[in-house]
Amino acid sequence: MRTESPDTELIERTLRGDRVALARALSWVENEAPGSTALLDACFAKTGAARRIGITGPPGAGKSTLVTRLAQEYRARERSVAIVAVDPTSPFSGGALLGDRVRMAELAGDPGVFIRSMATRGSLGGLAVHTAQACDVLDAAGFERILIETVGVGQSELEIAETADSTAVVLVPESGDSIQAMKAGLMEIGDLFVINKADRDGADRGAHAIRSALALRAPTSEWRPPVLMTVASQGTGVTELVSGFEEHLAFLETAGDLERRRRRRLEQHLEELLHAALWRSFRSRVPETAWREVIAELVERRVTPHQAAERLLAD
Repeated sequence: MRTESPDTELIERTLRGDRVALARALSWVENEAPGSTALLDACFAKTGAARRIGITGPPGAGKSTLVTRLAQEYRARERSVAIVAVDPTSPFSGGALLGDRVRMAELAGDPGVFIRSMATRGSLGGLAVHTAQACDVLDAAGFERILIETVGVGQSELEIAETADSTAVVLVPESGDSIQAMKAGLMEIGDLFVINKADRDGADRGAHAIRSALALRAPTSEWRPPVLMTVASQGTGVTELVSGFEEHLAFLETAGDLERRRRRRLEQHLEELLHAALWRSFRSRVPETAWREVIAELVERRVTPHQAAERLLAD
């Protein structure tokens, strides 16, 4: 774990919400640059005020347009907004492929909005490894609402539920979408469900299918996820969606679920850090020759994986 001396000026400017410093700080975090640990440590005490909202669902559901409209509605309500858009990774640069300004140009120039694209970097689940840390920086910088949009593939939908306080699953009316949501396990993670592009045929049918599936879901709290209809390209239903998010966040606070969710998130982050630190410590103690010998024995089926692990731990 890096412990280099932090850039004090950069940290101070980041905590004041300076745009240039914030962009640089997020690059530090994403690239695990020297000083990034000190930066995150400085931010941690100032986190907790922002509400993190996840927007997930299959590709083509109109999530980016919806996120743009959500940001505009929050700005109309005088809330500052940060957007973390998790994009596929460019095979050439390793950076985000789609880019924030291309998709959300309507928000450009608004001093109350900050947009950051983050690359998945080949992450199996599609959710950038450092998304949660980026949210911590944005939280500490004073943004009141952080919108997290996933690329919508693999396990990203499940990961977003662990990163956000409130999660909306965005679907479209086309046949099969609601069935895919049920198969993918999205029914378990959605706090709100959105049928976007609701001006298309089948929107009412899709909403009914989701409501029917939710009725069969074993309740985990008193919150009953609403199914809302939007046409993001026209801004229709966005006000109701923002109100739905705010109602859910208020419910979480009243019921004590917000604290529990955040406690679970912090516990998970601590476990990840410990796993990484213990693995680095373990690998540094095992000679490369011994490691290669054990791998060779595994390949030749002379030892089992459990036996190999026990031997390495015993050495």
